[in-house]
Amino acid sequence: MLHCYTQLVSLFTNREVTILEVSFKKLWKMLIDKDMKKKDLQASAGISWASVTKLSKNENVSMEVLMKVCQAMNCDIGDIMELIPTEDDPKQK
Repeated sequence: MLHCYTQLVSLFTNREVTILEVSFKKLWKMLIDKDMKKKDLQASAGISWASVTKLSKNENVSMEVLMKVCQAMNCDIGDIMELIPTEDDPKQK
């Protein structure tokens, strides 16, 4: 049993983990291009103000919120967000 545990620890110790952060800068640029405000996004997407606040702070939101935003903006998810490696990512060093 100890041998299996040692192998698992070794496996996870040697495994590289990429740490990513979400950025919604693309969404805010799209709003500017369409001459929309955050309150317009909230109304057209049918999302709560709390969700808009989370988006503003680059915090995690549900897939349902992202789908509503994409539908309201008539775009794909990659058009409103991107994943960015953090400075703590060992692959970036």
